Amino acid sequence: MAVFINDTCINCGACIDECPVEAIVDEDDNPTGEELYYVYPDKCVECVDHHDEPACATSCPTEGCITWDHKFAGDDKAFFNGPNYVDGKDYVMEDADAEMPFREDISDEARANRENVVD
Repeated sequence: MAVFINDTCINCGACIDECPVEAIVDEDDNPTGEELYYVYPDKCVECVDHHDEPACATSCPTEGCITWDHKFAGDDKAFFNGPNYVDGKDYVMEDADAEMPFREDISDEARANRENVVD
C-alpha cells in the first residue's frame, strides 16, 4: 500500500485531488467496505518521481491520518494477502507481479509501525 489512511479520516477529499496516480478512492469505492478513503497498494507510488513526499499526506488537514504501510514490492507483497491486512481482509490484486516504486529512506520498522508520513 505504501501509505495507509486510518480511521481519523474526515473524508474531505484533499488527498484524492492531490494523488498523481489516482490511487485513492472515497468511502463509496473502498473495497473493504469501511467508510474511509482507501489507497490501492498496487497503484500507490509514494509520489516517487512526482513530489518530494507523498502529496496526499501533505494536503491532509487531519494530523496523523496518513501513515506509512508496507511497500508493494518483493516479499512485502505477501502482507496484503493475509490476516495482517485491514481487519483480516485479503486484498485482491489486479496484477500480483506488479512492483510499485517506494521511498527507500523509509525503514521497514516505520512501515510496520504505521508511523506518520508527515510530522
